[in-house]
Amino acid sequence: MKQDFFKKYHTIYFIGIGGISMSGLAEILKSKGFSVSGSDMKSSAVTKHLCDTGIKVHIGHKAENITDDIQLVVYTAAIKEDNPELIAAKQKNIKTIDRAHLLGKIMKEYPYSIAIAGTHGKTTTTGMVSDILLCAHTDPTITVGGILPTIQSNTKVGKSSYFIAEACEYCDSFLQFYPLIGIILNIEADHLDYFKNLENIRTSFHGFANNIPPNGTLIINNQIPQLEELLKNISCHIETFGLQGNPNWKAENISHSFDGKNSFDVFHNGTFLGRVTLYVPGEHNITNALSAFAAAYTLSLPVEDIIKGLEQFHGTERRFQKKGEKNGILVIDDYAHHPTEIKATLSAAKKIKHNKIYCIFQPHTYSRTKFLFDSFATAFSDADVILLADIYAAREKDTGSIHAKDLANEIASHGKNAVYCGDFSSIIHYLNNHCNKGDLILTVGAGDIYGVGEAFLNQ
Repeated sequence: MKQDFFKKYHTIYFIGIGGISMSGLAEILKSKGFSVSGSDMKSSAVTKHLCDTGIKVHIGHKAENITDDIQLVVYTAAIKEDNPELIAAKQKNIKTIDRAHLLGKIMKEYPYSIAIAGTHGKTTTTGMVSDILLCAHTDPTITVGGILPTIQSNTKVGKSSYFIAEACEYCDSFLQFYPLIGIILNIEADHLDYFKNLENIRTSFHGFANNIPPNGTLIINNQIPQLEELLKNISCHIETFGLQGNPNWKAENISHSFDGKNSFDVFHNGTFLGRVTLYVPGEHNITNALSAFAAAYTLSLPVEDIIKGLEQFHGTERRFQKKGEKNGILVIDDYAHHPTEIKATLSAAKKIKHNKIYCIFQPHTYSRTKFLFDSFATAFSDADVILLADIYAAREKDTGSIHAKDLANEIASHGKNAVYCGDFSSIIHYLNNHCNKGDLILTVGAGDIYGVGEAFLNQ
């Protein structure tokens, strides 16, 4: 790697190395010849994979893991100031850097970098862009926030000048990125434990767009409110996409099939480029695909490779993933944890042939549940039965200010059949007693709610 930064630091330690993004960065640096190690709170398939690649992983965060030979310590936004390894690194005067800064520095090494941002759809769209570039034989380096079946991993280390990455807005992380091509899928209120309000979030996205160089391109959804204001003083080329109005990139003649497929014609500035058949359901995925098409076209990739790449994309793990079928009952899992995502997921599910939709929802973090409470309460209109699991705490502590029971009661007050179950065994018991052939079970949430569907199928 060319930058002075990477010439200075060769022995690198990752606190929270088992995270989906951290593990990918660790693998990239390991492949480049760096000495890499790290720690995580618990062992997992990811930590086992890292160990198999020769990366030493400690289970548990302990001060003694920070040895004198370590030159750089990388940490995630979830790591707090009282973390024993972070404290030890600072006491030893070891350079510390957060994950986003490191990703930004790695991105600078690649002339053709693509960063995908947005409140929703980042992982799916990153997967779409990745499959297109793989189809075009560009041999990209990829870091995606989920397992992409095509590469059977969340990371691929390529040997070309192409780099594809998700760009998360949480804690302003993506402000460390300077991609040649940036995609903004949507902008909504989320991560309100960090951002003060939606205007704060819009300012952050403006900063991300402003980081794209003048010779680069921003590809942005034309349905984002007050778009003109958001794009003020942006110096790069701008391309819009969408299903309504007059964007540069538009999908027309859309058709949906009962097995969830979407077909549509792609137009760029009024010129027909081709027809795409998309094997992931939902209208939101059509707009995701449009943005991916636009990014690849901007890189001058052949249209036939772009269409082929989109058609071979069958989703990433935990994004409308069909887990299996039992007694004629289909089980699908989705990572949706924001009201808009839940609506889109249920809308996609409704297009699949079914009798009743049983939506099992695990709220993700107390702060998100509280801040978006009213929006969550009306997000389940396309479900027949909603079963609520306890809130998944993630990085937070329970202050007692919000409970999944409260959300169940509020959803019920809007005329829906909502039941608080709490633990997974109670949910599975309910499903066994109520589900019939032809029903669809949808597990929804960013925590470990997928375990309910797996347990139901494996009984």
